[in-house]
This record gives sequence, C-alpha cells and structure tokens, in this order.
Amino acid sequence: MTARLLPVPDGLVGERVDTGIARMLGYSRSQAASMADAGMITAAGKTLGKSDRLTAGLFLEVELPAPVLERKPQPVPGLGILYDDDDLVVVDKPAGVAAHPSVGWEGPDVLSGLAAAGYRVSTTGAPERQGIVSRLDVGTSGAMVVAKTERAYSALKKAFKHREVTKIYHALCQGHPHQLAGTIDAAIGRHPGSDWKFAVTATGRHAVTHYEVLELLRGAALCEIDLETGRTHQIRVHFAALKHPLVGDLTYGADPTLAAKLALVRQWLHARQLGFVHPVTGDWLEVTSEYPPELARSLDIVRDWTT
Repeated sequence: MTARLLPVPDGLVGERVDTGIARMLGYSRSQAASMADAGMITAAGKTLGKSDRLTAGLFLEVELPAPVLERKPQPVPGLGILYDDDDLVVVDKPAGVAAHPSVGWEGPDVLSGLAAAGYRVSTTGAPERQGIVSRLDVGTSGAMVVAKTERAYSALKKAFKHREVTKIYHALCQGHPHQLAGTIDAAIGRHPGSDWKFAVTATGRHAVTHYEVLELLRGAALCEIDLETGRTHQIRVHFAALKHPLVGDLTYGADPTLAAKLALVRQWLHARQLGFVHPVTGDWLEVTSEYPPELARSLDIVRDWTT
C-alpha cells in the first residue's frame, strides 16, 4: 500500500467522504466507499466512514493499492489506433476495457494497453490516470483521446471543460422516441437506491443531451447523439428516463429477452465521432470510429426484422 496525503478543497467541504475521494482521485463513488469500508481513509488518526462529512482544514490520509499507482503494461486485444502524433493519440476502445486502472477493477484498461504497445503519455494528472482527458464507460466502445504531452493535456482538458469538443455517439434504444429529434435537459445525480447507478434527480448536476433518430426499426430506433455535457452514464440515464433504455443496458431497464436474442452482453452505445482543435497545430481534428462487430451484427438483425 502507498499512502497519499490530501487536503480537503474548499469546494468539497460538507461532502461525504466517498464523494470527496471519488472527485479528488477520479474513482467511482462505489470504489471510494469500498476503500472507506476497508479502513483505507483516515484523518488525524481517526478512520473515516464513507458517510462521514469532510470539514475545512482536514487532511486525509488515503492508502492506495499498488496496482493503481504502478500501472503494469498489459496488451489489450482489440484496442485500435484511430489517430496518432507526437502530442496525442485517439484510441478505438473496445467494450469491456476501462479507461485507466482503478480500485476494484482487475480487467484491461486503455493506459496499460498503450504502455504495452510502447506509447508514452503525459505525466500530468493523478498517477493512475495520467494523460486521460475524458473517459468512456467500461461497457461503451469507440473513440477516446489520450494526451502524450503536458501541453496537449492542459489544452484538451480545457477544451472538454468548456465544451469545445464535438462528441457524437450512436445508440440503439428500445421503442420509438415520441420526437424524432430533441433535447433532454435533466440533471443527473447518484441513484438514491444504488451506489453504482445514476438517475435523473432534482439535486443532480446539469446535463444536456441532443439526439436525432437516424432509423426507425422494428421495436427500436438508431439515434445519433450530440453530448453538450459529459456526466457519468449520461446517455444511458437520459434515455432510460424517456422510457427508451438502450438495447442491452440491463442496468437501466433494458429488456433482457431482446438482449439475449441479439446476443448482446453490453449496452448498444458507441462513441462514433470525436472532434476538437488540435492543441498544437490549431487545426480541427475529427476522428470516426466504425461499429465493432457485436454492434454491427445486432443492428443487422434488427434491420432484418424490419424489412
């Protein structure tokens, strides 16, 4: 174990311990809660529980498992490269692969895969997620950018923060949305009954999703989605709130029978296109990711049902 000493930022005073640790270290809240349950978070010699509140002037001593800090190169089958230069790399992430190592995750991750392939990324950011400027869910495939240099990291972080990046997703949702194009403007926060799910809540963070139906199919619709914000599980939560969960997304209410018919063990969601101003050249860079085989195959099956 390696310990890290963290002062409580003013913006996190009053927050729960698990929420604060998640935000400071980039973990999920459930991962941070597991660390608290294991006695890995202390302050002034006292072990803190996950629901304890952070106070001003407090210094947290957090024990981090070695695998999180010492990323070991590990080849990732199916990890593709969509764009590569001296400053950044855009990967084609398969489903089942995390963006970076984290507590409780023992599967493959993008950073370990890049390291195994000989890539060196920016050293800016927390040790376990250096170079990562935005993430995709483990179960979501598609285009994801990783910074190689400090200059690229800073510029891309700023671009994502100020919503200067085009993030286009394709999703197959169950049923037909009432409108063929629209905007979902609904705040997203932790699900009141689950540490690992999210929901539309009155006290959540601002979240906006724009969508357009590309194809109306039998019992489903292929949608193109332009994310204005980037909350965790945003597309999945917003479409579930519309009563049109993504096909295969059993976590958010998708039909398991339909998923089985399509042999889908993941949500039908793909980061199709990523566009941004190159942090060094100043040119507009746009990268497109093709559907992976399991999504293309399941979409073809639904199309066959329609014809």
